[in-house]
Amino acid sequence: MIEWAIMEPITILQGTPLPYGATPVRSGINFSVFSRNATSVILDIFEKEDDSQPVFSCTLDPKRNRTGDMWHVCLQGLKPGALYLYRVDGPFEPKHGHRFDRNRYLLDPYAKALTDTSIFANLPPDYRTPVDKMDIELGKVRSAQGFPKCIVIDDSEFDWEGDMPLNYKLQDCILYESHLRGFTASSNSGVAAPGTYKGMIEKIPYLKKLGVTSVEFLPIQEFDEYENANTNPRTGERLKNHWGYSTIAFFAPKNSYASDRTPGGAVREFKEMVKEMHKNGIEVILDIVFNHTAEGNERGLTLNFRGFDNSIYYILEDNHKQYYKNYSGCGNTVNCNHPVVRTFIIDCLHYWVTEMHVDGFRFDLASILGRDRNGNLIKDPPVIERIAEDPILSKTKIIAEAWDAGGAYQVGNFPGGRWAEWNDRFRDEIRRYWRGDDNLSAGAATRIAGSADLYQDDGRKPYHSVNFITSHDGFTMNDLVSYNGKHNEQNGENNRDGSDNNSSYNYGYEGPTLNRDIENVRTRQVKNMMLTLILSQGTPMLLAGDEIRRTQGGNNNAYCQDNEISWVDWNRAKSHEDVYDFTRKAISLRLSHPALRRKEFFEGRNHSAGVAPDITWFSADGKIQDWSRDNHFLGFRLGGAKSETWADVDDNDFFVMCNSGTKDITVKIPLAGKQRRWFRVVDTSIPAPNDFLEEGKEEFLETQKTYILPARTMVILINK
Repeated sequence: MIEWAIMEPITILQGTPLPYGATPVRSGINFSVFSRNATSVILDIFEKEDDSQPVFSCTLDPKRNRTGDMWHVCLQGLKPGALYLYRVDGPFEPKHGHRFDRNRYLLDPYAKALTDTSIFANLPPDYRTPVDKMDIELGKVRSAQGFPKCIVIDDSEFDWEGDMPLNYKLQDCILYESHLRGFTASSNSGVAAPGTYKGMIEKIPYLKKLGVTSVEFLPIQEFDEYENANTNPRTGERLKNHWGYSTIAFFAPKNSYASDRTPGGAVREFKEMVKEMHKNGIEVILDIVFNHTAEGNERGLTLNFRGFDNSIYYILEDNHKQYYKNYSGCGNTVNCNHPVVRTFIIDCLHYWVTEMHVDGFRFDLASILGRDRNGNLIKDPPVIERIAEDPILSKTKIIAEAWDAGGAYQVGNFPGGRWAEWNDRFRDEIRRYWRGDDNLSAGAATRIAGSADLYQDDGRKPYHSVNFITSHDGFTMNDLVSYNGKHNEQNGENNRDGSDNNSSYNYGYEGPTLNRDIENVRTRQVKNMMLTLILSQGTPMLLAGDEIRRTQGGNNNAYCQDNEISWVDWNRAKSHEDVYDFTRKAISLRLSHPALRRKEFFEGRNHSAGVAPDITWFSADGKIQDWSRDNHFLGFRLGGAKSETWADVDDNDFFVMCNSGTKDITVKIPLAGKQRRWFRVVDTSIPAPNDFLEEGKEEFLETQKTYILPARTMVILINK
């Protein structure tokens, strides 16, 4: 519990313009904020979280407390734990892009923690967004009650015990996308602190046993779940912003995800989670949303950026600056390539890496980072290049969602050099291949081999392709094989939201069924897709709960469902233990064999006599694959021998067979090699636990010439 953070008396000193934010110094707390067009800045200090009025106010002197566009002051007598807000005066001229309002409290854009309250749940019934100067001139300072306060944090107080980011090589990673709260929120999660950072710590043994190396969390930067005012038409309950893609404070971990809800508790608990995950060899990657903020469009709330300098932080319409360009689909677009905003973005990333020890970032709608101040896509975008070349971030993972809601689609062409990308073409083509669509073998083969068509031409590597079949946005793996269509009725939008392009199939019945035959096919197809994902070249990303067939009841857009629809149902860990065990073995196989996670693209040729090429594609008759004829069959041999090109590979050869059709196929097996024999590792048509045999227990094939490959089956052989 942080004690009251004023030590009488308070002395006002000039302060310094850097660093941004509220920084403990020997003489007190230094405050510094940016505003180019403000005429006055007021710093308000509060005693308690729910105070309506400050106990101390300081109006910054533009001559003494301003350096360039930076407003700064040092309050001697204040210490960490102090609560503060700003008020900023200046022109209210929306047509010219200015929305200053001296009557409105503002959050520091660099705030490292907020007090525990909801802006949207506490909006006064008479609230409306100011539309002209009269609203400002006749208004009065609003009550700060129900509005979160910024908390001064001293990061030096936490003992990291020597911890540093793990920074694994991407080629050696298994990513696991998870909602932090949803992972343990269920009453059957078995943790003492469900839905929290502490609850995630309690699930580390589960993650470690599964074998994932890196957890990619949906947004944990402070957002307000009560921003969503819709109701569930079935239950009448208010829906929430569960996913969190509407950031309020980019430096602050979400307070409601902490079991310790005292001021600053979320910072301490987040750090504790990171430290414990690192102790167990698991990285932390954050989904971060720089493309828009929670302030919305011209009818939205003024929370921070809009009140400090709206015309700089956002991309506005050219001749109608009261309106916001909307490339995010969420009301506004952050002006990412303005130098001031670039500095903010880099400072934010530096903070999460140096002070919070995270290992990487996934950038939501990252194509917006490539737009200029007018919204145009530009070559060599400054902020994208800066992130890629930044010396502090040089070992940090940077992963782009390489598109936006304004029509930009840059998969395979995202600028900036070392960026990895979410590869949605892998998702779509592997889904359709295993569904049994015709003429997908060539496309699936390209994705399995690392998507050289997308990443090789600009010097990137297979691991720059983040392969996924499911993510938070869309069907879970279970629902992909259980529903022909989306079922989003409980979202309150008459099932209009969410994609209709799911490439799913229910195998004879919509939703859960007691039909044993249908369930067996579904389980097999889940295993086929999971195995394809984990063993493809590139960096695999699993969706949390897919390994136990988590279901959302056919909802493919559960952004607003903070309930059992989105939460992991841990009872399924028992009922689908076979899928969990299969996934665990697949991860172990990948991490044990460098031939399955190469850092270079295939060349398809020999490097020395008697050594198999790095990859050879076969038709079922044993001849070189005829892509014009082969439809549902895929067969390829991975050469594991060490060579000049594959200096990092010294491994067994593998032969992989896939049959996405509905008829069995007799496959001719290539020769294993001198003094070598083929052994079966995986056959997804065989019931568990014999579907996946662990190392040292592989099944010797009595016939080394042919293999009967059942319908909808994937088989892996290893030569020994």
